[in-house]
Amino acid sequence: MSKPTIGFIGLGLMGSAMVTRLQSLGYSITVVANRSRPNVDKAVAAGATEVKTAREVAAASEIVMFCMDTSDSVESRVYGDDGVLAGVQENAVVIDFGTSLPGSTKKIGADVAEKSAHYMDAPLGRTPSHGLEGKLNIMAAGDKATFDRVTPILNDLGENVFHVGPLGAGHTLKLINNFYAMTTAMAMAEAFAMADLAGLPRQTLYDVMSAGPLKSGMMDFIRAQAIDGDIQLAFTVANARKDVGYYSKMADDLDVPSLMSFAAKNTLGLAKAQGYGDRMVPEMVDYFAELFKK
Repeated sequence: MSKPTIGFIGLGLMGSAMVTRLQSLGYSITVVANRSRPNVDKAVAAGATEVKTAREVAAASEIVMFCMDTSDSVESRVYGDDGVLAGVQENAVVIDFGTSLPGSTKKIGADVAEKSAHYMDAPLGRTPSHGLEGKLNIMAAGDKATFDRVTPILNDLGENVFHVGPLGAGHTLKLINNFYAMTTAMAMAEAFAMADLAGLPRQTLYDVMSAGPLKSGMMDFIRAQAIDGDIQLAFTVANARKDVGYYSKMADDLDVPSLMSFAAKNTLGLAKAQGYGDRMVPEMVDYFAELFKK
């Protein structure tokens, strides 16, 4: 059977990795420039077709994929005369792989349905290197029949593909996941910097902490930078702040206070304001170390 045509919007670190993976498997890809001109050029050099608008992407594609930074970015490419809604094919599937607000996701889903097309949220776990290898974790949500239809494509991109519920459930789960992850990351980054201040070797701290129930993948991401100077988690401070902020807003929308996200959100926000926005989350060890020196 022939592979469905795919349109991809958002060729950042993760999006570019996913496009490279899809192209390696023989998918026909249509792209539009967003922010990363070099990644678009790379995709075109490998055979992708470039168009000028999201509307043209949708018109050329049976499956439209977003991998963008914010709900506002997604909505800017969905709506308007040049948006996806203006060109989406009947029975097409539009998938948001980014981390978005569940309320925005449900709103877009209703508007896509009015065009006789289908919308899914399918946020991702793991890193761009996993994207290149087709080993992402994918938290897909939406109509089960639509999920079943695109499962072969999701399996080409992910090692662990989950159907987590109705539309919006994927983004809800991802925000909870990232809140927990970033809270852990900020605690571990501060712990290493505090150990420095107290004269305790970072390796000793890690050896003892990781020997018990505190050990986790996130701990090891922070450890790799703190001890080896190796950034293994390509996730910016700005994106981390956005995701924890989205989690906090989701809590507000559910009319409950988020007590635990406060510290992580404000720590990341302060670091971003002081020039760390484009730095990677594991580098927050350096931020804390500099902060404590002051």
